Amino acid sequence: MIKLENMDSILTSAGKPLENGTLVADDGVYFCIFSRNATKVFLELFDSPQSSEPYHTIELDSKINKTGDFWHVFVQGLKPGALYLYRADGPYRPERGNRFDNTEYLFDPRAKAFTQGSVFRYLMPGKRKNLARMPKCVVVDNDSYDWGDDKPLSIPLERSVIYEMHVKGFTASPTSKVKNPGTYRGVIEKIPYLQSLGISAVELLPIMEFDEYENSNENPRTGARLKNYWGYSTIGFFAPKCEYASDKTPGACVNEFKDMVKAFHNVGIEVILDVVFNHTAEGNERGVMLNFRGLDNQIFYHLVKDQKQYYMNFSGCGNAVNANHPVVQDFIINCLRYWVTEMHVDGFRFDLAGELTRDEKGIVSLDAPLTKRISEDSILRNTKIIAEPWDCDGCYLMGNFPGGRWCEWNDRYRDGIRKFIRGDEYTSTEAATRIAGSSDLFSPSKRGPIHSINFIDAHDGFTMADLVTYNYKHNDDNGEENRDGTDNNLSYNYGYEGAVVNPKIELKRGRKMRNFFVTLFVSQGVPMFVAGDEVCRTQNGNNNAYCQDNEISWFNWDNVKNNARMLEFVQKLIAIRNQHPIFQRRFFFGGASTSQFNNPPDITWFDPEGKMPDWKKLNRYLAFRLGGRATGLAKEDNDFFIAMNMDIHDMTITIPMPSEGRKWYRLIDTSIENRTNVLLAPQAETLNSQEHYVILANSILVLLGK
Repeated sequence: MIKLENMDSILTSAGKPLENGTLVADDGVYFCIFSRNATKVFLELFDSPQSSEPYHTIELDSKINKTGDFWHVFVQGLKPGALYLYRADGPYRPERGNRFDNTEYLFDPRAKAFTQGSVFRYLMPGKRKNLARMPKCVVVDNDSYDWGDDKPLSIPLERSVIYEMHVKGFTASPTSKVKNPGTYRGVIEKIPYLQSLGISAVELLPIMEFDEYENSNENPRTGARLKNYWGYSTIGFFAPKCEYASDKTPGACVNEFKDMVKAFHNVGIEVILDVVFNHTAEGNERGVMLNFRGLDNQIFYHLVKDQKQYYMNFSGCGNAVNANHPVVQDFIINCLRYWVTEMHVDGFRFDLAGELTRDEKGIVSLDAPLTKRISEDSILRNTKIIAEPWDCDGCYLMGNFPGGRWCEWNDRYRDGIRKFIRGDEYTSTEAATRIAGSSDLFSPSKRGPIHSINFIDAHDGFTMADLVTYNYKHNDDNGEENRDGTDNNLSYNYGYEGAVVNPKIELKRGRKMRNFFVTLFVSQGVPMFVAGDEVCRTQNGNNNAYCQDNEISWFNWDNVKNNARMLEFVQKLIAIRNQHPIFQRRFFFGGASTSQFNNPPDITWFDPEGKMPDWKKLNRYLAFRLGGRATGLAKEDNDFFIAMNMDIHDMTITIPMPSEGRKWYRLIDTSIENRTNVLLAPQAETLNSQEHYVILANSILVLLGK
């Protein structure tokens, strides 16, 4: 480990204020940390991850080592790999919002990496920290990495297909057969599979440093200790999770993460990070002191007015970050810039982003400065920014998230399509609005369909396979007596709760999954689906698997072979979407058509008789024609006719005319149970009848006009 040979001769100088914590120079390392109200700050140096005490303490002099609210120092002779922590002294007056304690060792909020080791089990509130078990911050030299000509890809939103995945869970299962399971390198080994899918981006569940052992629950059935598997409880906002690295050398996780990003970019796949700025891992007033609480508690958190010993809890996780305080805004912006400039990521999905719109009083503001700053920042300008536009305390901004160019997770799409595909009464109108891009939500803010992130399911909730297998959640293994997780699943088991050997039920479930996928990929907007949906991954009915770091959550690679038909179906659907700009509109439909004879408008809706639908009466059916010669497309395309019969009865439908000189060919019929249920354009089948088609119950038809 990095230790100065002669501790008595350690030389320091004043240093300088830095935005990102540490900076490696030729002859030493610059350190910098923020604290407005501390009276003293101590930099502690360690010689190994297991050190039970520092080998040297540097007390920073407020007259020499402080500029504004930044405490800084330069330590000569230190090199990359050096280990450190901080302590801060100041007033301990919780009722006034100050919780300084000079006996507490603190992580650098801007640390670039941590040493291996769990955190919370050795950092219990009210107990002295066990330094031998406490991770240390690692000095990292980003300039030593060779990126070559790599840079963020900036794939247009309209061409995006997002794949939500968990870095560890993607290859942790023994079925993955990779050399480094559950790691960044393990993901690299599986990139050819992702490339074969045709996706444009992976959206990674949190990889910023967190403690997987913070969960104290046990599985009541097995007695096994449960974990924080998802990672929505950040400790180090600048640090990739070290446990996901195969090389356990301090700081090696940084280069392994970069290797993964570069490998994705080499095959044209973007990397989007799921980031958690709405709360931290320090919890409520009974929580543990890790960094922000011990450095300037009243600045970083929303505290209860006149009772500042208590924390506001807009996140549902014990505290809420005071994100629109100018200091905290700067911290978040600098963090995002770091991941773009130094780690080359392509975008961010912001967990519970509604909390980021709350002003310093905790009131939701449509003029929130932070979300606008993120949108307009000169370095972040070309990154993808995706909001989960709500929080856990009543803020719901779906379609109205402030800041300009933000995309939003569209839960209205999720719920509307689930109901329609399930066959709920009179849901056709809602489904039509969602398939057309949700103009009701995004037009008022002058955004387009590309700002809608369309999804059927996400990490939080049932998998797609479980949506058609379970009526109820089955979260008993979570140790919360099945109270956790939503009860509003909008799912249906089609005759039996759970896995079956009944072929009729299996066939119906498979058809419903195909219906979900077809709808997702013919909808205007940006499609997103969850890793494993394409091979029918199940969580056995657990709709809140945040604590299940095991086969319940992991990708089972045996399913790639066992469910090869579904995989091929999804691959072909993505290929169809990628090949046709008609599904990639930047602007909403307007009924526009060309002046040529019999060239139909950009979109026309039909009832089963081929007439304009009576939207009040239309039930369990939806059909529309897309005109490939209409204006508003990037280039001329084929026509498409899509009919969706979610009734329990077959029906004979009337097919509208395609553009002049074109005929209809069948691409997809989800009622077909073999490999011909989806075809690419060169293999499309000519229809015997260009006027009528018998569409079976619970199925979708897609015709190509060429």
